[in-house]
Amino acid sequence: MTTNMSTLDRKLRTFVAAPLLVVVALLVGAGSFVGIVLLVLAAVMLATSSISFCPLYAALHLSTQRPKPKPLAH
Repeated sequence: MTTNMSTLDRKLRTFVAAPLLVVVALLVGAGSFVGIVLLVLAAVMLATSSISFCPLYAALHLSTQRPKPKPLAH
């Protein structure tokens, strides 16, 4: 499995998006349908950021990583 998430993407998911979703879920109500969906979405965001691979990015052929430079030919 190749990685398709940049460091910035991983940090944004881990430190901004996922905690924000948890706070909103708690405000909406963790037992409500919307609250459960938000908590699951936050868990998926944390899981994908921890392994540096997003299945949705892979399905859409996207990557937030910079392309690796090609070695110079001699």
